[in-house]
Amino acid sequence: MSQFNFKINLVKNGFLPFLILTAYISTHAQQSAKKPNVIVIMTDDQGSIDLNSYGAADLHTPNMDRLAKEGTRFTQFYAGAPVCSPSRAALLTGKTNLRAGLPGNVPIPERAEASGQYGLPTNQVTMAEMMKENGYHTALIGKWHLGHRPQNLPNGQGFDYFFGHQRGCIDNYSHFFFWDGPNKHDLYRNEEEVYYPGEHMSDLMVNEIKQVIDKKDDQPFFLYWAFNAPHYPYQGTPKWLEYYKDLPSPRKEYAAFVSNTDEHIGMILDYLDKKGLTNNTIIVFQSDHGHSKEERAFWGGGNAGPYRGSKFSLFEGGIRVPAIIRYPEVIPAGETRDQLVMEMDWFPTIAELTGATVTEKIDGKSMLPIINNNKSNTAHDVVYWQVGDYSDKSQWAVRKGSWKLIGHVKEPMKYNKKVDLPDLFLVNLNEDVSEKVNVASAHPDKVQELLKVHEDWLAGVRTELQIKD
Repeated sequence: MSQFNFKINLVKNGFLPFLILTAYISTHAQQSAKKPNVIVIMTDDQGSIDLNSYGAADLHTPNMDRLAKEGTRFTQFYAGAPVCSPSRAALLTGKTNLRAGLPGNVPIPERAEASGQYGLPTNQVTMAEMMKENGYHTALIGKWHLGHRPQNLPNGQGFDYFFGHQRGCIDNYSHFFFWDGPNKHDLYRNEEEVYYPGEHMSDLMVNEIKQVIDKKDDQPFFLYWAFNAPHYPYQGTPKWLEYYKDLPSPRKEYAAFVSNTDEHIGMILDYLDKKGLTNNTIIVFQSDHGHSKEERAFWGGGNAGPYRGSKFSLFEGGIRVPAIIRYPEVIPAGETRDQLVMEMDWFPTIAELTGATVTEKIDGKSMLPIINNNKSNTAHDVVYWQVGDYSDKSQWAVRKGSWKLIGHVKEPMKYNKKVDLPDLFLVNLNEDVSEKVNVASAHPDKVQELLKVHEDWLAGVRTELQIKD
C-alpha cells in the first residue's frame, strides 16, 4: 500500500484529522506537479567506445558510468552529423542539420560575411526556446559554435544565461582561440567578455553550473553543458596526465582529458545529491560525434572500437556515439537499448518528459516507447545525413533497416594519408558492422533503391528551404 492510500485509510477510520490530510494532499500534488530539471551534457570528439560502460578497458570514467548504471544507455545511437556545428544544430532543433539550416561548421565571424554562413538560422525553434516557453530558466555553459552575431548567439536563441566560448574550441587555460584567423580571447558571460587567465575551463564551468542550480526561486532549470573536451587541445590536468603516464601517446593525452571531463561531471552529480535534486533532474549525455584524427589531436587518441571511421566521416565511427539518459524512478536503471535512435530524438523525448510543447515539424521521435519497452521497434524507418552543403556533391548517407549507403565517402586518415574510396559504399550492418567490405557491386538494386531515397529526401529539403542552384 502506498503512503498516500495508507493515510486515506487512516482518515476513513478516524485516526487522522481531516485538515492534516488536506495539507498532505496539497503537498503531494505540488510535488507531483513540479517539473523536472534538465541537464544535457555534450562531450566533444569523444570516441564511440570511450567509456568503461561502452567497452574501454584503459580509461577511468566512473561518473559517466554512474549515469549508465543509474539510467539507460543506447548502443545504436547516432549523432546528427560527424562535425561540431551541424551536430549541435540537430540536438537543439530536433531536425536534421540540413532542415535546421546548418549544412556545415560555422566559420569564424571574420569569414562569415564572405561565406554567407552566419550560424543557426534565428527562425529555428531551439530546445532552449521550447523549454523557456514551458517555464524553465535556460542556461548554456561551455561551447556554442552556432553563430556569432547577437541574434545568433545563445542569448538570441533562447538561453537566459550563457557562460562559455562562442567559437569551435579554445585553449583551456588562456581561453584563447588559436586555430584560425586572429588569435582571439573567447570567453563570455552572456555578451560580456570575461577574463579568468590560468583557470582551467572545466573548473570554471563547474562553478557556473552550481550557480545555475542554486538560483533562488522555484523555477525549474534547463541546462545545456557543452564541453570542449576531449576536443583538441588535449589539456587534461597534471593529475590525470600522471595517472596515464604509462599509456602511449596520443592515447595518454586524450585519456587524461576524458578523465578530467568525467571528474567534473562527477562534481555536478555529487552537487545534485547534496542539494536533494537528483531524483527530480533528467540528465542526458552524449558525444557530439566520433573522435578526431586531425593533426592538432596528435592524429588520434580516441577509439571507435569495432567501427570504421572517425570525425568528419559517415562511417559508423564518425556518427555512432555513446549516449545515456538518467531520470531516477522514471527511466529504467542499469539497462541498455539496442534500437536505432538519433540525436534529434532528445528534443521530443525531453518535451514529453517535461510537458513542453513541440511546435515545429521535427525529425526526432520520442525515445520513451523504446526506453519503457526494450522490445519496441525503432521509430525511424529511414534516417539521413548530409554535411557540407545542399548540393549533390556533399558527403551523405542513408540507412533503411540494416542497409546503409554512403555517397561521396570520406575517411580521414592519420598523417593525412590518402586512401582510395568509392563514390558509393553499401553495407549491411547486420552482417558487417565494421564496414570492411563495400557490397555495392553485389547489390545494384539496393544501391538504386537507397540512392533514390536519398535523392528524394534531398529534393524535399531543398524545396522546403527554397534552396536554389
